[in-house]
Amino acid sequence: MEPAMSEETLPEELHPSPEEALAPIDDPDTHRFECRSCGFVFDPAEGIKKLAIEPGTPFSALDPVSFRCPVCRSKTLAFKDIGPRNKPSGFEENLGYGLGVNTLTPGQKNVLIFGGFALAIAFFLSLYSLR
Repeated sequence: MEPAMSEETLPEELHPSPEEALAPIDDPDTHRFECRSCGFVFDPAEGIKKLAIEPGTPFSALDPVSFRCPVCRSKTLAFKDIGPRNKPSGFEENLGYGLGVNTLTPGQKNVLIFGGFALAIAFFLSLYSLR
């Protein structure tokens, strides 16, 4: 049985540099914000064509006085930070459970769920070919 690798036995290229250790995990300018009134999600990567907000504009750069939700007209105070697009959903302490499914992004979970439904329907329909 192989001994577990400790910090001292890791190869030199796997040690994080001091700059990497102090670097922020994610940039708050890439976070999405959800309107708590209607559920509209402002994604800085997409912008809002209706309001002439260019893609790449962070939520913090929007004018809090003039910006309104394009759906319900709520002010910026009604928006809640929901994190970056590719962040796994759920609580941080639960991400290690669930056979790895908890670390999937919401889009990946949708593919898994609806792909499973499609496969089950295909199997069910294939029963008609049996005699």
